[in-house]
Amino acid sequence: MKLATWNVNSIRARQERLLRWLDRERPDVLCLQELKVTDEAFPREAIEAAGYHAAVFGQKTYNGVAILSRDEPADVQRGLGDDDPQSRLVAALIDGVCIVNAYFPNGQEVGSEKWEYKLDWMRRLEAYLADRYRPSDPLVLCGDFNVARDDLDVARPHQWAGTVLCHPDAREGLEAIHRWGFLDVFREHHPEGRLYSWWDYRMLGFAQNNGLRLDHIFATETLARRCRGAEIDRDERKGDKPSDHAPVVAVFD
Repeated sequence: MKLATWNVNSIRARQERLLRWLDRERPDVLCLQELKVTDEAFPREAIEAAGYHAAVFGQKTYNGVAILSRDEPADVQRGLGDDDPQSRLVAALIDGVCIVNAYFPNGQEVGSEKWEYKLDWMRRLEAYLADRYRPSDPLVLCGDFNVARDDLDVARPHQWAGTVLCHPDAREGLEAIHRWGFLDVFREHHPEGRLYSWWDYRMLGFAQNNGLRLDHIFATETLARRCRGAEIDRDERKGDKPSDHAPVVAVFD
């Protein structure tokens, strides 16, 4: 299975780039975040014409997630099973593997209501995983986590220290999820770090490689041990009207 995750930052704005990337890379599964469209406005016909099924949990203007897969998904779940109105999680069973695609809240500013929502959302995600799965299951949790795990994931740690993307409380929330039973498959293949998946549009972030690794692929050990490689498609951050995120790709035997 070739699996990828990509925050496209508006599927309307990035549709042609997405279709070209699917045609070139042919992943078995692609998890998308920040669709910024409702389910009805999702370009399902174009995705199906490209050879993919789509499990979509959309939302107008903000958020929205989807799992694209060459095999038809089963047991599709949307949301954390509570009354949260934000479309941030979609899960499905694909070819015997449980895929959970998540778009973690950004948090905006430490101490704000959105910051508290971010921390609470991560706690609820941990409870969701514990309620529905076991660490022995073949399970992938991937997406835009809006957290750099540690300073190996940050080009300029001094600049980002204490922000919503690197704050110790956010990192601990993510580590609690990681300790539930996951391995970070990208880190397993690149223990030296210093490779990034997001660059701010402002202040020449990409040109100066002032990046952070915010997009992650976590897998339970039974699956992670079958991962034979993981890469960030940095070239997809180049060119005309790119997303501010690059796709992260892992291949499992």
